[in-house]
Amino acid sequence: MGLYLKILFFLIFSCFFNIEAQAYIGPGMSGGALVAVLGFVVAIFAGLFGLIYIPIKRLIKKFKNKKKINDISSDKK
Repeated sequence: MGLYLKILFFLIFSCFFNIEAQAYIGPGMSGGALVAVLGFVVAIFAGLFGLIYIPIKRLIKKFKNKKKINDISSDKK
């Protein structure tokens, strides 16, 4: 029995048995949970941005420096 089939069986089987949680999440707790999730998502996107943008920024800076050196050396001739 495959893993996906077991998960599907569990989900279908659990739909027939409803159990009340008897719990209350107040607005403070739900707000804190929302901020924690948003912070996690922002951290992931910031990390991806850093992984993509920083090397590109260094590459552009490297080409600009080469161009400056070439311009200076051509002016000396």
